[in-house]
Amino acid sequence: MQTLLERAARDDSQAWREIVERYSPLIFGICARYAIRGADAQDVCGAVWLRLVAGLREIREPRALPGWLVTTSRNECLMLLRQLGRQIPVDTAQLPDPADPAPEVDLDAGLRHETAHRVLDELPHRDRQLLTMLFSDPPVPYREISATLGIPVGAIGPNRARSLARARRTQAFAALAYAG
Repeated sequence: MQTLLERAARDDSQAWREIVERYSPLIFGICARYAIRGADAQDVCGAVWLRLVAGLREIREPRALPGWLVTTSRNECLMLLRQLGRQIPVDTAQLPDPADPAPEVDLDAGLRHETAHRVLDELPHRDRQLLTMLFSDPPVPYREISATLGIPVGAIGPNRARSLARARRTQAFAALAYAG
């Protein structure tokens, strides 16, 4: 199965539509964080897509695309603000309410959730089972994990550490670390 980026690199218009549809909210969320809206946000979004078209072959790991888009969007926002000579307001009455989450917070959480599932998909079945049980809400009790997986209760912690170490070595985790 080819990735969206591979299809886009071959000028597959459907792949480009999917990429734009999937990630435009992320770009607009970054714009909102910099108080860039309307036509200016559209300009930033267009500039990001142009940079992606120009640099598509530079992205070696397709799972790193969200991080690349975040970084590029931030850079485009800052460049626009410099060009317009605008400054971020210092009057606290003009600042967004910190109690209101930024639009990209939900998107970032969604991307992290999606990446966590990709990390799990790359792990051996036993690691996947253990980590899913340990990080479920509420967590599965150790006695139940022991009975289900046939692991002594005292060995669950060390097995967890080894499973997490393997998770950190997956490509999906590397993409998440790059995106942060």
